[in-house]
Amino acid sequence: MWLVEGLLGEPGETILAERYAKGETIYVSPFTAWEIGAKASRGGFRSALTPEAWLTRAVALPGIAFAGLSPRLLLDSWSLPGRMIKDPADRIVAATAREYGYTVMTRDAALLDYGKQGYLSVVEC
Repeated sequence: MWLVEGLLGEPGETILAERYAKGETIYVSPFTAWEIGAKASRGGFRSALTPEAWLTRAVALPGIAFAGLSPRLLLDSWSLPGRMIKDPADRIVAATAREYGYTVMTRDAALLDYGKQGYLSVVEC
């Protein structure tokens, strides 16, 4: 979410700039769209953009693509190792990153803690 808003911060901004310069694709979990919709429905979506405009901007950024989200990955989100993440959306993000070997850039305390357990590559942004 922070990438679209231009509020990523360090070290995430530097990492993304380096990856972009190398021509690497930056993947976003498709479930992020669900999270944006959920936040908006509860009044917690803090953006000058509508959720629809946010999604349009996310997929229009150069070098950005949505990661795959298979039924098996969704099933795997319920059998993650370590201390279980409670939020189903966070579980899906973690399962996606683990499946494809991605690093998660987040400010979410539960995902950062899961990374500290050694089960997920995370960077605090």
